[in-house]
Amino acid sequence: MNEESYLFHEGVEAEEIFIIKSGLVQVSKLTADGKEMILRICKHNDIIGELTLFSSDPKYILSAKVIDSGEVLVIQKDMLEKALMTNTELSFEYLKWTSNHMRKYQSKIRDLLLNGKKGALYSTLIRLSNSYGVKKDDGVLIDLVLTNQELAKFCAATRESVNRMLVELRKMDVISMDKSGKIVLKDIDYLRAKIGCENCPIEICNIN
Repeated sequence: MNEESYLFHEGVEAEEIFIIKSGLVQVSKLTADGKEMILRICKHNDIIGELTLFSSDPKYILSAKVIDSGEVLVIQKDMLEKALMTNTELSFEYLKWTSNHMRKYQSKIRDLLLNGKKGALYSTLIRLSNSYGVKKDDGVLIDLVLTNQELAKFCAATRESVNRMLVELRKMDVISMDKSGKIVLKDIDYLRAKIGCENCPIEICNIN
């Protein structure tokens, strides 16, 4: 898969499920007014396209865009469905994965509804650090370059409002930026306190 290409587009007939072996894939949803909301940034061993399983006349309800070139495994949807119906061990593992996946979405929705756009940004930064964080002497580096516009798409916010919130966090020395434009979380406990963090396990509190 090549950077800037799409594995699938929202609304297209769904025939395949994808497992990422390398690279990064951004999963997003278009809102009714045409705005894009980023839901996940997926990496090694993540599954995408799975929401179409066991549905009649299936169509992808999300879009998957490659943001870092890599490789994917492709599984035919009908073959996976047959395997899940006959292989109990596979079905059990898939149910566990689905349960965790739903808990992730519920926690993201909770952050947005209960804490507003600021809470959504703070929780997004925490989730990004759990998925792509690298410990440094001055904090946790989010080893992923994201523009303010891209961060805004995680929060259902405007680029301008996200920019203001990031400037505020920098003034309070909660975050900083390295030379490549990556964010360093210098006081992650501040972010956790502001959103009433429930210390969810890392398999739930992540961005993928």
